[in-house]
Amino acid sequence: MAKAHVTTKSGAAITIEGTPDEVATLVARIESGNQSVRKRAAGSKQKSKLRATPTGLIVDLIDGGFFKKPKELSAIRLALEEQGHYYPVTTLSPILLRFIRKRQLRRIKDQKRWLYIK
Repeated sequence: MAKAHVTTKSGAAITIEGTPDEVATLVARIESGNQSVRKRAAGSKQKSKLRATPTGLIVDLIDGGFFKKPKELSAIRLALEEQGHYYPVTTLSPILLRFIRKRQLRRIKDQKRWLYIK
């Protein structure tokens, strides 16, 4: 088996193993800048799945009118759990504070508890 170590213009290091004819053909394609070799390399990567983030989920609650009435932090956590997303209140609290600082939400103190409202 023949081996070839090729470094492309972009700095990618490629090691090719195969028969001498196969190695020579691939090296020639890479050196000539053949697009078919590059497309296969780029297409072989798997696309990452989009994941719902707590910030995005709270934006959905805001847009859906969930905060028309004052809500406690525990009610927000339960609303997310109903959608199948489980987060502790210690994760949700700083996210809600960011929304307050951006003035997308307000909070009101009611008997030692914070209530969140739009």
